[in-house]
Amino acid sequence: MFADTRLPPVLGNLVRSASIIAASAAFASTAAAAPSSTIGRTWPIAEPDALSEIEGKAAALPEGFGKAFGPRANWSAMKAAPLPAATASRTRNVVPFYTLEFDVTLPGGKTLYPKGFTFNPLTYVKLPQRLVVVHPRDLAWALGTARAADFILLAAHGSDQSDPIELGEKAGRPIFILEERVKARLGLTVAPVIVVQSGTHLVLREYGREALKAQKGTAQ
Repeated sequence: MFADTRLPPVLGNLVRSASIIAASAAFASTAAAAPSSTIGRTWPIAEPDALSEIEGKAAALPEGFGKAFGPRANWSAMKAAPLPAATASRTRNVVPFYTLEFDVTLPGGKTLYPKGFTFNPLTYVKLPQRLVVVHPRDLAWALGTARAADFILLAAHGSDQSDPIELGEKAGRPIFILEERVKARLGLTVAPVIVVQSGTHLVLREYGREALKAQKGTAQ
């Protein structure tokens, strides 16, 4: 069962962890030269395993506790960000600049990167897969187009808010929802669209209805 429909971890590097990326910039060139090396001081992980904690807390809940949340279709966490349908095919380039909302400091208090510092996360990280963003009605096209490692994200269209968990179980692969912050960070304006990294920018290939019909689900 594919229960996690939230932001894929790799996107978190662009959206939620940009400050960490900035702090690691000082070591980026050395790390690239020796990806298997240990650089600087290391510390053991003090936090318990997150999955074990979740499983333990879930096991301790009273029977039938989940019913208090109501039908899954009403959960706000299952609501995808809306996107209008593409009326024509086009290709756009986007640089997802990020501006720090707080200072990034070293243990001694020295400021490494100040609040307001703006940078391009793609200078330091690489998206190893494409992002295929579609409306539920175009899921069959996405499944025929997406490669095994690609992420498929569902965007809302009108009243169409399909259940990504159910769709993922039927498809046999994870289906994620498009979050508002991901939509904003990636500069998405329509769907279907395939997002791929090219160097230090993103290439957004948008597909109009005629293009979808012509492709008939063939891989790009």
